Amino acid sequence: MKPPSLMVRLAAGVPNDGLLRFTVDLATRLKATHVIGISARQPLQLYTSPDAYVPADLINWDLEQIAKELKAAENSFRAALEGKAQSLEWRSTVVTYGTIADYVAEQMRAADILVSPAEEGAPLFEGARHVNLADLVLKAGKPVLVVGSGVEKLDLRNVVVGWKDTREARRAVEDALPLLELADRVSVVEVAAEEDLDSAKTRTGDVVAWLESRGISASARAVRAVDEDSTEIADIAKELGAGLLEALPCGHWLRRSAWRRSSSIASPA
Repeated sequence: MKPPSLMVRLAAGVPNDGLLRFTVDLATRLKATHVIGISARQPLQLYTSPDAYVPADLINWDLEQIAKELKAAENSFRAALEGKAQSLEWRSTVVTYGTIADYVAEQMRAADILVSPAEEGAPLFEGARHVNLADLVLKAGKPVLVVGSGVEKLDLRNVVVGWKDTREARRAVEDALPLLELADRVSVVEVAAEEDLDSAKTRTGDVVAWLESRGISASARAVRAVDEDSTEIADIAKELGAGLLEALPCGHWLRRSAWRRSSSIASPA
């Protein structure tokens, strides 16, 4: 399989050291030849009446600060990734219309996998520096690897695949193959109603057989639903000590994952 190209989204105006160390580790393990760094900022949001006067100096000062933040992000990206891939590329912009998620998703036409910080604790409606991750995952059109705070290396000793018997889930597992092939152990987990458990065992068993045909060590697990699927899957991931969760995009899961110091990969399929 050809090594995938990576895109890493850096938050402007804040340190990205841990995320960059994670990206270096990932690029090395996947033998990625091309890595793209990307960052964006929205200008100062001024909610005023049409007749209000906004000093030009304030607008210019804000744009200067944005330029400094984006340049600092680029410098940190190049310093961390220099010599770690055959080619590096940087993309950044001031987002005047739309959102940062829109811009990054649009640029994902140039890469195979997007690496993004988890945005833990970021204000949901503060879009000047932050993104709505569920929105980004749904729009990216490619797998998005969400990195929890404090995670500087991808732990692939135990990987959990949150299975749902849909075409989207099949596509998501296919998208995650470059990472699953590096895993020591993969657990395919489906949460199902009591009356559907036997069918869930058959479905997850089929997925395991397919993964094993690709040389991936895997096991199946069907779990009776007692809570929301996203909560059940997160709990199982914690129980298994999983370093990576592969699942379909779900805003609730992205915001409430109980194991934030791990990584999650979601595919919009």
